[in-house]
Amino acid sequence: MPDNNEAKWYIIHTFGGYEKKVKTSIENYAKAQDMENIIQEVYLPTDVVVETKNGKRKEVEKLRFPNYIFLKLVYGNNDKVDKDLWYKIRNTNGVTGFVAPDPNKPTPMTEEDLVKMGLIIPSTVEVDYRIGDLIIITDGPFKDSKAIVKDINEEKQQVTVTVSMFGRETPVTLDFIKVRKV
Repeated sequence: MPDNNEAKWYIIHTFGGYEKKVKTSIENYAKAQDMENIIQEVYLPTDVVVETKNGKRKEVEKLRFPNYIFLKLVYGNNDKVDKDLWYKIRNTNGVTGFVAPDPNKPTPMTEEDLVKMGLIIPSTVEVDYRIGDLIIITDGPFKDSKAIVKDINEEKQQVTVTVSMFGRETPVTLDFIKVRKV
């Protein structure tokens, strides 16, 4: 039987352009109410893309899922906390509601859903590189570029690397499946 105190991922829908404001509001609420053990993470997936505007190349951060925010919550084991938390999140400026069959009862995402959306990599993935190793980026705007590993975040299944761009080292965070060791 699963532990009721285990945090699970939920999705909330927001108005367009409110994603960062909603993320900040929920994070501030968690901190102010000492609920960081209940609202464990507020995740707004982004990708760094290179855009050309007026002949100049520029790195721009784009939302992977516009209008959606992912929350890692401990939910479903305390009716009072759950009702207060649902009410607070649902009534945060810019939030339209939880994404679920019944919007009044948040439904957690399955691990399979998280994998399909590229938010997590199956736990069977093992990385064969370490900080300082040379890797090759296999997907995205930096495909086939060589980079140096600077940080490995196993919980988010992401690696931060530095890519040489325009003569400068630029940090880029990528999913494990988008890189391989040289």
